[in-house]
Amino acid sequence: MTASNKLTAFNNRINNKKKSSIKLYFHYISINIRCMMQYKTSFFLNVTGQFLVSFTVFLSMFFMFERFRSVEGFTYSEVLLCFSTMLLAFSLAEMFARGFDTFSGMVRGGDFDRILVRPRSEIMQVLGSKFELTRIGRMLQAIVMFVYGIMASGIAWNFSRIITIIFMITGGTVIFSALFLIYAALCFFTLDGLEFMNVFTDGAREFGQYPTAIYGKKMLLFTTFVIPYSLFQYYPLLFLTGRSDNIILMFLPLVACWFMIPAFLLWKYGVRHYKSSGS
Repeated sequence: MTASNKLTAFNNRINNKKKSSIKLYFHYISINIRCMMQYKTSFFLNVTGQFLVSFTVFLSMFFMFERFRSVEGFTYSEVLLCFSTMLLAFSLAEMFARGFDTFSGMVRGGDFDRILVRPRSEIMQVLGSKFELTRIGRMLQAIVMFVYGIMASGIAWNFSRIITIIFMITGGTVIFSALFLIYAALCFFTLDGLEFMNVFTDGAREFGQYPTAIYGKKMLLFTTFVIPYSLFQYYPLLFLTGRSDNIILMFLPLVACWFMIPAFLLWKYGVRHYKSSGS
């Protein structure tokens, strides 16, 4: 067999493995959905609860803007567009990466031992272990605010601004997924979830109601260079609303995806040093 034939055969094996993993992941999702549909009343009550919890945040913003017409120059519709993007990204990450958020139980119960002996990526198996479809209630709330913000903001929509919105949601989903991955990686050393990580996930969802610049320069620097929320929330919003013509701002959400690299490295480090809990 020539070198080119060997390379072709190797690439085919890699592609087949990827296709098999993707197929298995969607099979995991279908299993989770079928399990949830066994208790339809509970499912719909959870979806309604998720919607109403987010709706209270919407009401607080509504009443605040009834008193104050703008926040640091941002109008009500622009703030809604900002928050809905953050909420939609968080909901997508929580829906698909829920397995990492509940990973501590898997470590304590020794279930991760079984994952390690299976011939599939441990990340894919953890992702597939939990799919939280009930978060669709929160997503519906985000979509309602998102559509209203688009219609009422008066933004002159063109191709670049549409792509910017897509990049914002994509970048936000990646960052929140990376935070869930860090949370799971720390469980290798603590055997339990660290509640302070909620400051960076649930907390970010809450303070993300408004553009991060309103919290001061130090917070803006932190959310730019440490945990890059601003790269998918604040800076692209400046481009969307016409406050800046710098086209580079539309690509910053993709730059923010670098945050997945240290999260992945921490996960791999944790896997190498994992010791069974003995449960």
